[in-house]
Amino acid sequence: MKNQTKQRKKGSDRKNRCILLSALAAVLLAAALILATGCGNSSLDTGKIRFGTAGKGAVYNSFGRVFAGILTDEYNGLTIDVKNTEGSAANLRLLSGGYLNLAISQADIMNDAYNGVNSYQGKTQLRGYSAIAALYTEVCQIVVRADSGIKSINDLTGKTVIIGEAESGTALNARQILTAYGLTGSVVKEKQLDYQEATEQLKSKKIDAIFCTAGIQTEFLENLAKSTKIRFLSIDEQQRGNLKKINTSYIDKTIPAGTYTGQDKAVKTLGVKSVLLASNKLSTHDVKMITGALFNNKKTLQASLPIDLELNPKAAVSGIKIPFHMGAAVYYKEHGIHVRTK
Repeated sequence: MKNQTKQRKKGSDRKNRCILLSALAAVLLAAALILATGCGNSSLDTGKIRFGTAGKGAVYNSFGRVFAGILTDEYNGLTIDVKNTEGSAANLRLLSGGYLNLAISQADIMNDAYNGVNSYQGKTQLRGYSAIAALYTEVCQIVVRADSGIKSINDLTGKTVIIGEAESGTALNARQILTAYGLTGSVVKEKQLDYQEATEQLKSKKIDAIFCTAGIQTEFLENLAKSTKIRFLSIDEQQRGNLKKINTSYIDKTIPAGTYTGQDKAVKTLGVKSVLLASNKLSTHDVKMITGALFNNKKTLQASLPIDLELNPKAAVSGIKIPFHMGAAVYYKEHGIHVRTK
């Protein structure tokens, strides 16, 4: 009788252990599924985000560092690693490849890379990221020395011009502008340098012009204007119209007189929106929090930067032609705005 009781007890213990093991397995499976769908631990939870911006002196870099400071203040233990890159195209490549978690890109480069068209025709589409918000309008700025005698883009014939770094949005815009004026091939000598080196070479007259697509006022150009008399070149109305047909992300833009030291005339040119992007591997929760931090701190951001931010939800979703991250979409929905996520 005692043996039968012991056997029944052993059997009951084995059954209880099996139930516990099954329950544990179910919990582990559920956790794995949550992680796989991006709803559990993510970069904010693990404490580090890599944020792709651009080179020093560029607005992307300035914005990235200010916003990184806001995020680290709001999330205890979070580290934002702001990465200096060559710009838009580099950011998209690194974001698509999983190296970056957040990045900024020009809207035209973003559209081309995502859809495999125009400048990315015949190349592999870059995916794996989604939009959070448009931040501000970047402006195509063309700078020469005031004592150079160069007063129009046509005067760049035979000159040496800096068109930006190899994977920058500036390089794409510069080539489009030069092509619109027939300044291709050997008509101009193109060089690709970062802004700091370009500035030094313009000061020493080793180059004749610098192209820069960035928000105004751009830090490195203002520093240049303070040390060297410079002139900004306008894009004439006819060529602006032609360029807007080639690149539908372009909009007419004016650099108001007085934007830079010594700039006494308004400059007619083109602009394109900059867009904050997130890796699709970041969770819905995290990107919603990042989106909220962006709009909740717009006054701090604006006060810390020389550019005119367009940080209201309606403006932030306007003109973006790729899907939004689900986290951003949840934020916008709570504010009565619906965006596509596929």
